[in-house]
Amino acid sequence: MKKLQLLGNITPAQFLRDYWHKKPLLIKGAIPGFKPLLTLDQLLDAAAKNHVESRLVTQVDGQWDMRHGPLAELPPRTQREWTLLVQGVNLFDERADALLREFRFLPDARLDDLMVSYATDGGGVGPHFDSYDVFLLQAQGKRRWKISAQQDLSLVEGLPLKILSNFVAEEEFVLEAGDMLYLPPQYAHDGVAEGECMTYSIGFRSPSYQELGEAFLQFMADSIDLPGRYADPDLQPAKNPAEIPREMLANITEELNKVRFDEEDVTIFFGEYMSEPKHNVFFTPPAKPLTVGRFMEAAAKRGLKLSPKSLMLYRGKHVFINGESFAVSRADKVVLDVLANERRLDGATLAKASDDVLEALYTWYADGWIELA
Repeated sequence: MKKLQLLGNITPAQFLRDYWHKKPLLIKGAIPGFKPLLTLDQLLDAAAKNHVESRLVTQVDGQWDMRHGPLAELPPRTQREWTLLVQGVNLFDERADALLREFRFLPDARLDDLMVSYATDGGGVGPHFDSYDVFLLQAQGKRRWKISAQQDLSLVEGLPLKILSNFVAEEEFVLEAGDMLYLPPQYAHDGVAEGECMTYSIGFRSPSYQELGEAFLQFMADSIDLPGRYADPDLQPAKNPAEIPREMLANITEELNKVRFDEEDVTIFFGEYMSEPKHNVFFTPPAKPLTVGRFMEAAAKRGLKLSPKSLMLYRGKHVFINGESFAVSRADKVVLDVLANERRLDGATLAKASDDVLEALYTWYADGWIELA
C-alpha cells in the first residue's frame, strides 16, 4: 500500500499538537476513492469464527439488543437498524493490517486494532463515548455522525449497551466513502447509517492505571527476593493477646520496604505487557517448517516479515515480542530495531545478524511469529 495522506493538509506533528486528545477533526477525502477491503460475505464468515471477536446490535421497536459472536446467522439485509461489529480485522486480513499501519505516526504501543462495522439503513449502536481515541473511516455508503463535547456522560441503566442517557448533539456530519472523523477520548458521538454502510474504526490502547498497577504488582511478584523468615527474639509477654504487637508491624514494614523497583523494571514490565497478544490471538506455525539451513537460505533471498498478529517493541537494550523480552547487544539491536520499525527484514540487513539473532528468528518462524516475505 502506498503512503496515504490521511490527515488532509496537516502534518502528523500539527495533528498531535492541535487535535490529539483535544478536539475532533473531520477530514473529507482522507483516502480518495476508498473501497472496502472486505466484502460483506467475508465479514460474515469472520463473525462466524470462534477466535474472531464480533457483536450483533439490533434495535426493534426502540428496544436494543446485543449478541456476542460467533454468529451463525444474521438478520436479512432488508431488515433495518442492525449492525455487525467485527474486531481485530487486521489480525486476519493483510490489507486491513496495512491500513492500520498507516497510522504509525503514533507509537505501536498505543495502536490497537481495526474494527469493521456493517449496518443496514438506520443502524448504529446508539449515542455513546469511548475511553480511547478513535479514527472513524467511512468505507462504503453514508453515515451521519452527531457529536458533542458534553460533560454529562451518564448512561441509561438496564441496557446491554452503554448508551448515553442525555445526549445533546452539538455538530453533525455526513461521511461518505473515504471521509474520516477523529474523536478524542470521552467525546460523545452517535453514528447512524443512511442506507447500507461500512465504517472502519481505528482504535487505540488506553489501559487504566489500576489495570497497569495490578499487572505490575503481579510482574514484580515473580522477581522480588526477601530472604529470611519472621522472628521476634525479644518478644515480651502479651497484655492483650488479640492485639497485633506494634513491634511486629514495624518489623514487617521494614522488610516490605526493601521491595524496590526502578525504571528498568517498569520498562521490562510495560514492554511485555503491551506486546502480549490478546486472549483470542492464536499463531499458526508453518504446516511444513523448513530446516534451519533452508530457512536461512530462503530468508536471505526473500527477506522476513512479522506476522500481522505479532507486536514487536523495544526500548534501550530491551526488545519485546508477543509478551517476551530480551536484552540484546548493541549490534544485534540494530538488526532487531529494523524488524520492529519496518515490520520486515531484507536479506542485506539479515546478513548483519549474529548467530543468536538468527536462532531467535528461526524459533519465531517455527512459532508463526514471523514469515518469509
